[in-house]
Amino acid sequence: MIAKSLRDFRRALIGWTIGISAFMTLYLGVYGSIKQNPDVYGQQALAKFPGALKDLMGGLQDFTSGPGYLQSVVYQLFVPMLFIVCAMLVANRAIAQPEEAGTLELVVTLPIDRKRFVLDRFAALALGLLATAGVTLIVTWVVAEAVGMGVGFDRILAAHTGVFLLALFFGTLTLAVGAATGRRAAAMAVVGVWAVLGYVVVTVGRSVEAIAWLKWISPFHYYAEGQPLYQGLPVGDYLVLAGATAVLALTAVLAFDRRDVGV
Repeated sequence: MIAKSLRDFRRALIGWTIGISAFMTLYLGVYGSIKQNPDVYGQQALAKFPGALKDLMGGLQDFTSGPGYLQSVVYQLFVPMLFIVCAMLVANRAIAQPEEAGTLELVVTLPIDRKRFVLDRFAALALGLLATAGVTLIVTWVVAEAVGMGVGFDRILAAHTGVFLLALFFGTLTLAVGAATGRRAAAMAVVGVWAVLGYVVVTVGRSVEAIAWLKWISPFHYYAEGQPLYQGLPVGDYLVLAGATAVLALTAVLAFDRRDVGV
């Protein structure tokens, strides 16, 4: 069932892998010209940006340094969001989409344990995202080396591991909502709201005390707080993301096992 699920997901995964790799290549490729213009992209220049914009972009680090550019332009917002959308769309193909199309009813009539079915779908989602993360990691490292960013492979690997875990969390959340409701729209709404609000809480919440405490329920807090590009792999934060993903996977299994799919 895992192999079949991967075949079902392959077109979406291949497309997103190519798209994210192209994004990485494009945005990292211009670093050389940015590095040569510290008056425009250095810390003093970026300090003139409005505070709200700086918060939303994670503080806007010095673009002329390799870690600062990677953090602000690649790993702060754009690449995580691309991976989240990829994970959400792929996860919806696991249960909610075939149920709405009426093909899932045929599957559950077969002698296949429902719990095993959901776990296999989850495993395929994880493996597919891991493959996408692996390819884009290599692309990022190769281009970063080519333009002279001076960031070690271990730091890029640490940051990319966070992207994978963040995407897997939201993909598993999509799977869980789809397993509980059988509706793609419901899953996309829950994931979209949690992702956007979670990001705002972690960024804008740094200067707004009224919402700052909400960071503890935001996956973005555990994704970015450890600053892997500067400090290496934040094991504790990443374990929290992995643990929350495991809980969501279990929730998906139990929800689908107890729900009437129409057979």
